Amino acid sequence: MNAYADLRSIRSVWMFSLLVVGLGAGLTAQPARADDPKARKIMEQVRDRDDGATASSDMEMVLIDKRGNQRVRAVRTYRRKEGKDKHSIMFFLSPADVKGTGFLTYDYDQEKKDDDQWLYLPALKKTKRIASGDKSGSFMGSDMNYSDMTTPNLNDFDYTLVKEEDVDGQKTWRIEAVPRNETVMDETGYSKRVIWVRQDNFMVIRSVGYIYKSEDMKFMQVVKLEKIDGVWAPVEMHVATKRGADTLHQTILRFTNIHHNKPLPAEMFTQRKLEKGL
Repeated sequence: MNAYADLRSIRSVWMFSLLVVGLGAGLTAQPARADDPKARKIMEQVRDRDDGATASSDMEMVLIDKRGNQRVRAVRTYRRKEGKDKHSIMFFLSPADVKGTGFLTYDYDQEKKDDDQWLYLPALKKTKRIASGDKSGSFMGSDMNYSDMTTPNLNDFDYTLVKEEDVDGQKTWRIEAVPRNETVMDETGYSKRVIWVRQDNFMVIRSVGYIYKSEDMKFMQVVKLEKIDGVWAPVEMHVATKRGADTLHQTILRFTNIHHNKPLPAEMFTQRKLEKGL
């Protein structure tokens, strides 16, 4: 897609560092990296930025295979802060093969507590809890995995501020995030990520993920960003899985009917509601 054309040109620049650092188990053979206090401070501000006490939206998810064939899904999403934790739930509305599917996440602030995720499958009338070892798997056939659906634990990574860089006319920081051990790589699905953070609002607007134990890479780009109800929110995002110059699969997310800070009851974010649906 055009949104990723500019990313192809910088792939060769990263290739040398990729060969040096290595993928998968090769990373663990390298000396421990020093954490960069400035980069960590930026990532803390990304984590702590105001994203609203509640949020809701309608989401169109477009899945595109390597031949260009498309599948379009309609989803409704809700999110609510519960103290320092975040609870979110989404319901698939169409097409028929995914209608009634629900996904519930408890994103915990507590460092040593694993986030909880449940997927409700209406055809089986069964709720499946997503185990830690399964969180690197694809979410509903998209280019996101289950770990992408929660906030990363900052203490699982070493951060390095690479440079300041303009992206689409916006000043950003380019930051590298390297997992501190193989367990984190296995659970997140990445051996390294490169992240671009806008300096004016601390939004991540681009990232490149090196997929663990794979030659594939995952490219994310926020194509459209708006301030809604006083809160910055992505309106359109593109995610692509690539192998070299070849695009293996793409996911486009478009958000409409976005609202922040509107009352949402705690009962909305329960397994009972997950199974009952809208």
